[in-house]
Amino acid sequence: MKLRMALILLTAFVLGSATQVAAQDMGDAAQTVEHLRAQLGEVQDQEAERRIRLEQLDYDLRPENIERYFNGYGSTRPEELRESRRRQLQTEKDRLLGQLEQLASRRARLEAEIASAQAKAYQQSAMGAAALRTDKDRNGHLLTFARVLVGIVALILVLGGLALRVVIRR
Repeated sequence: MKLRMALILLTAFVLGSATQVAAQDMGDAAQTVEHLRAQLGEVQDQEAERRIRLEQLDYDLRPENIERYFNGYGSTRPEELRESRRRQLQTEKDRLLGQLEQLASRRARLEAEIASAQAKAYQQSAMGAAALRTDKDRNGHLLTFARVLVGIVALILVLGGLALRVVIRR
């Protein structure tokens, strides 16, 4: 009884270790392109929002608009207030320019990834997903095949041992 349980566990272990789960199916290239395009759209929206805010800041940074901002304020030092407002607006503008640079580099990276994914999707549609396996995938399949062979040999040895044991007892 213990031997049968050990045999079952050994078989389950060998077959379980032989299976391989792919993280991403090769047919997902078209979905990847769509996902990347959605990300690109989001980046473009963010860029547009930042540019609109940048235009507003440029308008607000005009000296007449800074002065108009403080109309109705009573102060003994209006120059300091105007300078403080100008620095605040300039700091926000500099921050937005930095964000725009980051978004532009992200947009360029996404456009390159989209081009790569589109090429991959085209190749998959032209040659079929089975023909496009990377060396890593091939090595993974060979390793899995080797594991299955080792498992089968081990199973044959265990069954042979059981058969030999039954023959010796008789």
